[in-house]
Amino acid sequence: MDRSCSRRALSRLEPYAPKGACTVPRGEGGRKAILLPDYATEHFGIDRLVEYQTEPLSEPIEVVNPAWRNLSNDIRKQSAKLARKRAQFGVKSLESLPEAGEVETYEREKSQLQEEVQQMTKELDQLKENRRQTAHHIPMEQLPEKERFVQLAWPKKHLVDTIKMIAYRAETALAVILRPHLSNGDEARSLLREIFRTEADLVPDENARTLLIRLHHLANPVSDERARHLAAALTAAEITFPGSNLRLIYELVSA
Repeated sequence: MDRSCSRRALSRLEPYAPKGACTVPRGEGGRKAILLPDYATEHFGIDRLVEYQTEPLSEPIEVVNPAWRNLSNDIRKQSAKLARKRAQFGVKSLESLPEAGEVETYEREKSQLQEEVQQMTKELDQLKENRRQTAHHIPMEQLPEKERFVQLAWPKKHLVDTIKMIAYRAETALAVILRPHLSNGDEARSLLREIFRTEADLVPDENARTLLIRLHHLANPVSDERARHLAAALTAAEITFPGSNLRLIYELVSA
């Protein structure tokens, strides 16, 4: 007896289709798949499978010494403060001479600014000297435990990257089938994403050894017609659903 069910996840079946449908161009479906992680992340959602487990870095590497970095930050801050203080001193020096009763106050303020500039200059020079005596880079093993770098565990990341590449290659193969039927070939992927989001009925027939994938109608008749061309090409490829002896048949539901 036939059993039918409605599925939104038609895309679960689609990646298997290109294996028998057509050859994927090496440049577009191969290396380019690795160069488009943002595309795979946005449209396939595979990054949700990643387990963000970490592991220590295995290769010996040198890193920037945190002490050197902190001194550099202090030098930048001190330099900015000194520049502002020198500007204040310059403005005071360029002021017109005060009247007789204000000379003492003027000289005291100017002297105080000059002392502050000299003191801040000494502090800056000391910071620079401390940095000169501090190693710029150190082996990572010398870092405090809490500051050591880690990397994402590679085994699962490699698996997810492989799935991304396979998914992109599968979509590329389907796009190759659609492009001759489109006035603008760049629309192929957007049409495929619409197909992947469309409901479909899965109707297995064990006696006939077939799995009918009946796609529901798309947004407009033009998209329906293009989807029919894709369905006919995939059906003609006589693809067997993995792990079974059911041959895949694709069609659109009747109006």
